[in-house]
Amino acid sequence: MWADNDTNRDFLNFTGVSDTVAEIIVQAQGRPISIGVSGAWGSGKSSMIRLVRNALEQRPEGQTGKFVFVEFNAWLYQGYDDARAALLEVIAGTLRSEADTRKTGVDKTVELLKRVDWLRIAKAGIGTAASVALGGVPPGLIGEIFELGKKAVSGNLSAADAKTVASDALQVAEAASGFLKPHSDTSPPKEIHAIRKCFEEALREMGVTLVVLIDDLDRCLPETTISTLEAIRLFLFLQNTAFVIAADDAMIRHAVKKHFDGVDDALVTSYFDKLIQVPIRVPPLGTQEVRAYLMLLFVENSSLSKEDKEAIRKRVCEQLSQTWRGRRVDRAFMQTIHSNLPQDLVARLDAADRLAPLMTSASQIAGNPRLIKRVLNALSIRMAISKAHGVGVDEAALAKVLLFERCAAPAAYSKLTQAVTSDGGGRPSFLKPWEDKARGGEELKLEIPWDDPFVTEWLAIDPPLADMDLRGILYVGREHAPLILPEDRLSSEGADLLTALLENPDMAGSIGDRLVKLPRTETAILMDRVLGKALQEQSWGTPAILEAALAVTDADPALGSRLAAFLRERPSSQITPSLIPKIADQTWSRELFSHWQGASVASNVKRAITAQGKR
Repeated sequence: MWADNDTNRDFLNFTGVSDTVAEIIVQAQGRPISIGVSGAWGSGKSSMIRLVRNALEQRPEGQTGKFVFVEFNAWLYQGYDDARAALLEVIAGTLRSEADTRKTGVDKTVELLKRVDWLRIAKAGIGTAASVALGGVPPGLIGEIFELGKKAVSGNLSAADAKTVASDALQVAEAASGFLKPHSDTSPPKEIHAIRKCFEEALREMGVTLVVLIDDLDRCLPETTISTLEAIRLFLFLQNTAFVIAADDAMIRHAVKKHFDGVDDALVTSYFDKLIQVPIRVPPLGTQEVRAYLMLLFVENSSLSKEDKEAIRKRVCEQLSQTWRGRRVDRAFMQTIHSNLPQDLVARLDAADRLAPLMTSASQIAGNPRLIKRVLNALSIRMAISKAHGVGVDEAALAKVLLFERCAAPAAYSKLTQAVTSDGGGRPSFLKPWEDKARGGEELKLEIPWDDPFVTEWLAIDPPLADMDLRGILYVGREHAPLILPEDRLSSEGADLLTALLENPDMAGSIGDRLVKLPRTETAILMDRVLGKALQEQSWGTPAILEAALAVTDADPALGSRLAAFLRERPSSQITPSLIPKIADQTWSRELFSHWQGASVASNVKRAITAQGKR
């Protein structure tokens, strides 16, 4: 399994971009800078900003201590706290702790924290806290002390009451002294100006640049998004500040438009552009990057040592930086950088080779790192289920079916499962001509719901599935769709008869009286399974399975047309003369014989039909 979270280990060759962002911050030399890292959900934005921090922390000696980092995830505060106030408090609190550690700027950071507290309380505008912040006494405490005062005047004040008076008075004093008391002419605009000034002075005294890393903004509801952006705006463009904001710019624009109802697109763009000076987009992944990512994920979960894993990761990223020259990251390359890869890892690298093109081109995945991880995790879970239940499942085939389940049209997946469950051997035999053409590079024209470029590419990758029993694969994936085999709908008698027909088809004539008593719905299921097994026959004279099929048609004559259609679809080369007298007394045989007379069956078959007609 792979954790679905960000990392500071580069699996996607993002280091070049993150190093560039870090260099922009360094070259600013204290001048304010705001950088937007944009990309779709799961594209690697969070990892990118982690790599930016990593790059700044690994600067040459003398530069690393010049940066103080604040990581803020607005999504975590959504529903619990005001995002604007939370960000201000996190920044002020971080600087306060850093000042204590550096033994400089302590007074300014204490003042900053108090001013932020005042602004948070002033925003509430009501209640005890606001009264204290503005230099007053909490209304609740006034009431309590007033009541105790009345007792004292009337002579009913006990010793316990007297202690309460003293305690409450001390509480008022402590509460009032815990906040910065602004002057009588203080107002929120003046306090905001004072906060900005205090903030700059604190950074100047400490000799640092504050790097604020904002993440998951595009996961928030519009009001939380705007609240955070407004807080960022309070500190933006102050000396010694750098903001790196990771978000899907389309989601941000949506939040702005939703919040400022009625504004046109030009104003939305203007709002966003005023916040972001340097827009950077997370590079989309091509087939090479997806293949490398898959391989590194498999390496990460292998039995190799940490040192070997890290060495492989570095070599893969180096190779990715040269793919524009035609260099590839594939299984062959992986085996050149490590001479003794475990065999199970080599098999998974082969799977990565096959799956990468589809995971890049399929619109439901489109090379998204998070979605790739989720597909691999689903594969891992299903393999674990297969082992727990003792179901023999080929991992490559499971991966191929899982990919189809996720990316193909639901109707196509439904038809695939129906074909598997209705076939006696669990084989989707209808895929064979399609797979042969796709793997041979021939043009393939498919009808709805198969008319999708994804399906054509999917058919071409290994392993071919037409001759594989996929029932085990559908069983371990039944959380998506239940596995309902035909025999699940049979009575106990029907199930016993089906077993007899499939295991001893040459003895089918002896159970004819029992077959007649079955409901027609069950004889239809028996015919499905018998014909499914009959597909394995390559020569049609009088194979044993024919006895089983004829026994079912004797019990339910309406199914004769099913058997006739089945025989009609057999390749002409499989029909032999001995079949003709075997089925000549069936009511449906005359039309079938007429078809064969005009088809390209062997001449001795046609002579047998003619002879049978004379009789």
